[in-house]
Amino acid sequence: MKKVNKDKGTPVAKTGPMSLYDNIYEVVRCVPKGRVTSYGAVAAAIGAASGARVVGYAMNLCDGVKPKVPAHRVVNRNGMLTGKHHFSPPEKMQQLLEKEGIEIKDDKVVNFDTLYWDPIKELEI
Repeated sequence: MKKVNKDKGTPVAKTGPMSLYDNIYEVVRCVPKGRVTSYGAVAAAIGAASGARVVGYAMNLCDGVKPKVPAHRVVNRNGMLTGKHHFSPPEKMQQLLEKEGIEIKDDKVVNFDTLYWDPIKELEI
């Protein structure tokens, strides 16, 4: 993921051991309230097309990261709340999504195709 250097207005790529998770968090923070994205879409946005699992690991570790990371907005490619078992209690993921107006039925986002936010398109990556 490229960031804009505020001093010069030029893109700057993050590097280093934590940069992968930082880049993931940066993309996830862009997901608007009331929308969801997928692990694979976030991975593709940072240039790790087959890294959906790594995005899942990052979401699992983001509690306490500042600024906050809305991990509840990241679901699997079918709209399933596969990461819910990492929330305490597991129902919290669904509750957070419903608070944003997203309907959930049987652990799946209703109207997933309509609510899906594609970071590559939205962030023009």
